[in-house]
Amino acid sequence: MENAVLYVVENNIATITMNRPSSLNSMNDGLINGLHEALDKVASDPEVKCAVLTGNGKAFCAGGDLPYLDSIDNVADKKAFIARVGNVAKRITTIEKPFIAMVNGVTAGAGVNLMLACDLVYAVDKARFAQSFSKVGLIPDCGGLYFLPKAVGVHKAKELMFTADLIDVATAEKIGMINHVCPAEELAEAVYAMAARLAKSAPLSIGLIKKYLNNTAMTLDEVLATEETTQALLMGTADCKEGIAAFKEKRNPVFTGK
Repeated sequence: MENAVLYVVENNIATITMNRPSSLNSMNDGLINGLHEALDKVASDPEVKCAVLTGNGKAFCAGGDLPYLDSIDNVADKKAFIARVGNVAKRITTIEKPFIAMVNGVTAGAGVNLMLACDLVYAVDKARFAQSFSKVGLIPDCGGLYFLPKAVGVHKAKELMFTADLIDVATAEKIGMINHVCPAEELAEAVYAMAARLAKSAPLSIGLIKKYLNNTAMTLDEVLATEETTQALLMGTADCKEGIAAFKEKRNPVFTGK
């Protein structure tokens, strides 16, 4: 049986590919287990500096595999599965390496929220997006109630979730769900150009920026206190000294994460 998730590392970039194209990469036990295994590798491998998450075939991820969900008999098992789905999104936000969602096609339900968990989103110009939960009597999961209001504001999030409307890529870009739109033949090139830039960036800096931006509960006073402490520590790192030296010498810095 083919792996539900494929994992490849090249040039310090890990590519995680959801690989259930016949079901539009919908989420079942195998796909979620595969995503957790891939995230274990990203987190533990010092050679990986950036990760790209994408789907095989014509979809990024169509959300939950409805026949699979319907086959889970008892409440405890249902809760356990949804918890593991949610934990995929949480881990993407807490691993201090940048994640780029390369959205290659239709994206619905939990697939949209998995996309939103990533740090940057690049989408093909034919992509479509739907918070489709209300059509099947469910609420958003995979962190959607957290991620979507952060991206588009509460009122727009309510509209998208209440109606379950399918929106096009231009609308998604306009309201702040995605960073860049690309023609199909240019998508991978654009994503991996950005991934290469991030892989060469200062990993301590990138990781901490991600950590603090994802902590939306901090007050301004807490942010300022965090900046004081963290900045003072970073100013003493080899990466900071290398960055300053490279600036003075008008060359590209070589960061080591130290």
